[in-house]
Amino acid sequence: MPVYNERTVVERCVSQVVTAPLPENMDRELVVVDDCSTDGTSEILERLAAAFPQIRLHRHPQNRGKGAAVRTAIEKASGDFSLIQDADLEYDPGEYPRLLRPLLDGHADAVFGSRYMAGEQTRVLLFWHSMINKALTLVSNMFCNLNITDMETCYKVFRTDLLKSIPIRSDRFGFEPEIVMKSAKRKLRIYEVPISYHGRTYEEGKKIGWQDGLKALGVILKFWVIDDLYATPYGRGVLNNLTGTPQYLSWLARELRRHVGDTVLEVGAGIGNIAGRLIGKRLLYMAAEKDPLYLHALRNRFLRTPNVVVQHIDPENPADFAGLDQCFDTALCLNVLEYLDDPGRLVDTLHATLRPGGAVIILVPQNPNLYGMLDRSLGHKRRYNAAEARRLLESHRFTVETIYNFNKVGTPPWWIYSKVAGSRKISKPVLKLFDKTVWLWRRLDALMPWNGLSLILVARKSTQTAGPQMECALNQQTPASSN
Repeated sequence: MPVYNERTVVERCVSQVVTAPLPENMDRELVVVDDCSTDGTSEILERLAAAFPQIRLHRHPQNRGKGAAVRTAIEKASGDFSLIQDADLEYDPGEYPRLLRPLLDGHADAVFGSRYMAGEQTRVLLFWHSMINKALTLVSNMFCNLNITDMETCYKVFRTDLLKSIPIRSDRFGFEPEIVMKSAKRKLRIYEVPISYHGRTYEEGKKIGWQDGLKALGVILKFWVIDDLYATPYGRGVLNNLTGTPQYLSWLARELRRHVGDTVLEVGAGIGNIAGRLIGKRLLYMAAEKDPLYLHALRNRFLRTPNVVVQHIDPENPADFAGLDQCFDTALCLNVLEYLDDPGRLVDTLHATLRPGGAVIILVPQNPNLYGMLDRSLGHKRRYNAAEARRLLESHRFTVETIYNFNKVGTPPWWIYSKVAGSRKISKPVLKLFDKTVWLWRRLDALMPWNGLSLILVARKSTQTAGPQMECALNQQTPASSN
């Protein structure tokens, strides 16, 4: 609950929140952030915090805005679900069960309460204020490709683990369009439910104005351009899972597709950007990940894709591959080996998962001389040259069939950013520009006289295997039952 100068209603609001109905067996905590109130609200909140053990009270030393207060509250929240409740009683805490139901049923990652669906009761207010809200919702929907009826609603409920993973940059009312755009880009499952609305007039204390509407347009455009989706740098996810580079990802998938068979294991599948481009009519595609946020995104993305299995696998733990011996004719390992202390152990494990004659496809960063600040910030432990990569695969019983350079155009910018400028990240507008011109660079790639930023290797397991043939454990279950 973000609070700023609400002494006339805050006590009643807090009382309603701490006594509001909740679904059975649910506990509550109320994280209140006083955004440096100056009208006596702070003293009321201190008294309420002493009276109600559910309240966790925090205070900003200076007024920073609603978005900043929500950001602080998210950091302090500890429950499974987080619901944002303004302190002005425009929204009814009695409707919490309705808002929580899609989350508890497992259908949603986020639920938005809509004032424009058929709620139980809604106060009739200013025409132009409603029109501005609906216009902002329309623009937001156009840029994030959703069909929300009320983007500016203050009743938004999230799974807390997902909400904590989304960086909040807006300090004022730009929080609403920012969180909607980022939820759309993260492909969260969003539901809407109708809510009542008891809006206030400006004379009664409403704080949002037309200037905030203009700023909201700027926020929509900003986060449409910039893919600022994860609160913590997720290592390889910064490169391998960029949702803002679809043309680059399609180029990579085009290069890989000709080597991929009918049954595929992808280790380090991220949020499924490569998997989504390769699954096609393949019989089985196992998207394996160890990161819980990526696993959640994968399960959402492929929830109704019967030939996809989402599996928790730590590439550094061979025990996670138990039961996968000789299950696949293709293993994909893209931007993974450079993060491992012992990449040979994973290569050996992938060999065991392949059927006789199966292929492993490896993508690794190329050229040790390019290793610099970017690699260190991403967690890379090494870059490879072709001879080193070949030796790695051949020392684990693979026969290398093909080695080729990929993304030569990326080599000079990487050298400039990482070695010359010592930058820890690549500018996101630069990445956008690169992606919009991939159609040109992929046609010129073979003509460039230097090595590519990455190496792609295709190697094959021998058709003659020693020892008894293993039965794949996946033959005992369907993909859909394992998802």
